[in-house]
Amino acid sequence: MLILPFSCILKTMSDTATPSYTELLTQLLLERKDWLERTEIPRLKEELRLFQVSFSVLYGIFLKKKLISEDPYKQENKITELEIPESGPFNEVRRREQISLRLASFDSQLDFLVNFYQFGVDYLNLERIRKIAGLIRYIDWISLTPDSKSPNTKAVAEIALNSKAGDQITLNIIGESLTKLSKCTSSVMGILRDLTIYHKENYKLAVRGAVKGMPESEANIAAVKKKIAAVAPRAPIYQDFIGEVINEDYSEDGLAIKESVLKSLKVPVGKSKSAKPKVDYKGILMDGIRALGMSSAVMGEIAQKIDENEANLTKEKTSLWSKLIKLIKTMMHSEPDAVIYELVFTDPIKGTQTRESINLRQFRADLDRRIKILVGMNGQGPVITRLRAMTEEQILGYLERTIRDIQNYYRTLMALDEYFKSTAKESRDKIKGIRPELATIKNCTIKANQLQHEYSAAKEEEEQLKRMGVTPEA
Repeated sequence: MLILPFSCILKTMSDTATPSYTELLTQLLLERKDWLERTEIPRLKEELRLFQVSFSVLYGIFLKKKLISEDPYKQENKITELEIPESGPFNEVRRREQISLRLASFDSQLDFLVNFYQFGVDYLNLERIRKIAGLIRYIDWISLTPDSKSPNTKAVAEIALNSKAGDQITLNIIGESLTKLSKCTSSVMGILRDLTIYHKENYKLAVRGAVKGMPESEANIAAVKKKIAAVAPRAPIYQDFIGEVINEDYSEDGLAIKESVLKSLKVPVGKSKSAKPKVDYKGILMDGIRALGMSSAVMGEIAQKIDENEANLTKEKTSLWSKLIKLIKTMMHSEPDAVIYELVFTDPIKGTQTRESINLRQFRADLDRRIKILVGMNGQGPVITRLRAMTEEQILGYLERTIRDIQNYYRTLMALDEYFKSTAKESRDKIKGIRPELATIKNCTIKANQLQHEYSAAKEEEEQLKRMGVTPEA
């Protein structure tokens, strides 16, 4: 719709000015809502998913390096509505405990937002937008510095600096996660601003309907609030927006302000109703590959903990005679005996248990090979280069196989963690748990699965359009 020369139209009108503006406003709000629903809401969901996975990886590293403590009650807290965790000053005596609880709560809220929250223009009202914005800005990822005035940002900045001591792979993952969190923050806040503009003007349109015919002499905030309360008793009162309506409809600058409002509601060029961005199918699959690659660092940490746990358990079980035999075999360069563990696997749905034996030596060798592959999937190395040269079908097949493999490793590692904890007696305090690392792996797998489903859904939609004779790019 052509907005200009709207000012010229208004100059030729007198009593009909407000109805004409209302009609233009209504039409533009409909077009903007359609654009938000089709384009920006899906983009918001994707940016939030990337934000959540990036933080989850960072959170897992913080836990792994023991820079924060795990919240033992984290899984028991049931979330029914989005809430912003505590952000006030710390009690310095309990600083570590408090930042640990805050980050655990933040991680849970992000998980709720991404995996259980409802998304839609009507549902994401001004109050819910405020909560999402508050959660995204809970930590200032764009200006993450130890001299920040925000207690949370300052604490996380210090933890992030301390976490960078270590191997280069972990260092790269931390840097990549922080970069993604910063970029996602900017993207999400931009989309939330667009949603806010829509809801603000839609609210003002409703206010105009409630006070229709009100003479200028009665046009004040108190009178308008009474009118709204009479028409819609439960409607929220946004005093600033009411003031804007009065200013636009009754002040000398009203015409110019209205013209500016209409301009702000125009759907951005290139994102009109008929334009739909071309889907980068291969890009979606490659993002899924990279999501799995982000689990490489924690896989390495798990492998190290398994070796330490196995050594402690072996030391506890081995008799003096067995140690002597092992020493003789070592001197004779004999192959080490197989280490067989009988693991208990619990079905997460049925709750039933099964027992399976694994050769720990073989499992560790397989795990090392998988870690090397995952490292190559997280960056711009030869693995990524080879994958880019493949067809979509080949990449999809590779992604599906890798997801299944990681899920199998996750299943075995969960059982192995329980085995070490339940079997060790004398060395119980030396056994190192791997639950935080497993949580990171699970989040990476969830992200990859989501991208795989997104690819399949987009492909199905394209096929349906083709069957209907519609060109997807049109």
